[in-house]
Amino acid sequence: MNEPKIEPIFSLEHADIRVRDRRVLRDVTWHIGPAQHWAIIGPNGAGKTSLAGALRGVVPVVGGRIAYRSDLVPGQDIGYISFEKHRREIEREDAADEARCFSHSLQAQKSARHFLAQTHGHLHRDADADKEHDLIVAAGLADLLDRPIRALSMGEMRKLLLIREVLSRPRLLILDEPFDGLDAPARQHFGQVFETLVQADIQLIMITHRLDEMPSAVSHILGVRDGRIQFCGPRQTVANTGQIDSLFDDPPPQTAHDDRLARVVSDSESNRVGPLVQMKNVTVRYGSRIALNQLDWTMHDGENWAVVGPNGSGKTTLLRMIAADHPQAYVNEIYLFGRRRGTGESIWEIKRNIGWISAEFQIQYRKTIKNDDVVMSGFFDSVGLYRQGSEAQRASVRRCMNLVGMSEQAQRPFTQISHGEQRRVLIARAMVKSPLLLILDEPCQGLDPAARGRILRLLDLIGTRTRTNIIYVTHHPDEWLACLTHVLRFEPIANGIKSVQEALPEFSRTTIGSGAEKRYQVSHGAVQRQNRRGTNPG
Repeated sequence: MNEPKIEPIFSLEHADIRVRDRRVLRDVTWHIGPAQHWAIIGPNGAGKTSLAGALRGVVPVVGGRIAYRSDLVPGQDIGYISFEKHRREIEREDAADEARCFSHSLQAQKSARHFLAQTHGHLHRDADADKEHDLIVAAGLADLLDRPIRALSMGEMRKLLLIREVLSRPRLLILDEPFDGLDAPARQHFGQVFETLVQADIQLIMITHRLDEMPSAVSHILGVRDGRIQFCGPRQTVANTGQIDSLFDDPPPQTAHDDRLARVVSDSESNRVGPLVQMKNVTVRYGSRIALNQLDWTMHDGENWAVVGPNGSGKTTLLRMIAADHPQAYVNEIYLFGRRRGTGESIWEIKRNIGWISAEFQIQYRKTIKNDDVVMSGFFDSVGLYRQGSEAQRASVRRCMNLVGMSEQAQRPFTQISHGEQRRVLIARAMVKSPLLLILDEPCQGLDPAARGRILRLLDLIGTRTRTNIIYVTHHPDEWLACLTHVLRFEPIANGIKSVQEALPEFSRTTIGSGAEKRYQVSHGAVQRQNRRGTNPG
């Protein structure tokens, strides 16, 4: 007697997948069987997110076929978490803010509590209350439920998105870089949540560039590069064949980077007067909540600072106070480049000395302009480009695009490249004017292993070989920069957050290769960073 044939939950057969006028994936054949949990891996721009969109029915399959099991309805049974979903939520809030402003009802901003209640467009039932409460408490969000979602940090908002999607009880949950923006405890917590979902017969598909963060429940791996599937199969089999290594390019050699950097980065035209940043007894409040509490901090010329701490500890608030992007900066005693804020300087005088990259900024940068114009806008600190720029500036744009590995994408629209490719373009934008101060808030989010190695190497060179000073935020110890000289830590205590400042051990600021050489490699499903400089202080 023949055994019954096991029906896949969905199948792609020789499928071509199109985004706008481009076929981003060709001849895709892929089947997901019951109880299989997949990871999709590959370099930036390979087509991973487009493949997920095809599964969800929002990206067209224009050749071949896609078929779902009869009891699976894509519109209601497939959940999805991604940076783009986060972006769309903020876009909705931006549009709603305009309506609220017109109707004089700004107090009606959507709260985190109401956001969670809108599970798949419907208020969830009381049966979900206990589960929701447990997830909220474990994620550290219990005290934030009545805050507007616009006032949440990137990590806090990502936690809300994850919780809301879990509460919707999908049959299949697609996780596109779900851990981006999360601190280590949150990553561990949601890793455990995903394992619980698997036990509850929810199947997972995870798109990730951090192979060491794949849950143990992932049973199969699909590798994508250049719009085609390179391999797929059981996780252990794929890991043992060495196929993963072939997906990613190696970082460029050190000497090539050094030579190109010397041609790109020149001394800043700004005069340095006094400390770069000085804060005296700075306090920031959101209602009854204190985000920064009587902070005294000074950053001098020649220093590169790491700012570390858990989600919601005040890191992003600090950076916004420096970058002229926070209204409470004017009610505190803050000095930038030797001048007190609010003493007659314009916001543009502040911004011309600062380069800035963050997930929040990437969410707000939604202009459909060419990538090289995005980089050019860094000279004018604008979102969008409204000036032509000089030929010398255009030359700097080309060299910066080359440094971040995006030269071939220079003429493509910014909104039509992947999340990771957008991040590299915005890094080039931040550095193009050789600012006195480069603020980097999780700069490696969304980058594949090779791009991550390339960017970290570049930032180390900027921090040691140029007059630019760096303020750097990361939740990943393997992204620690060798050029960092000091750390500002935000640590939770019983009644709030305390700040701790420390200088890092002395090291040579003239030769990266001798004292702090890094090597990035992709090996058997894990990205490893070897730092010969010693113990990572972060």
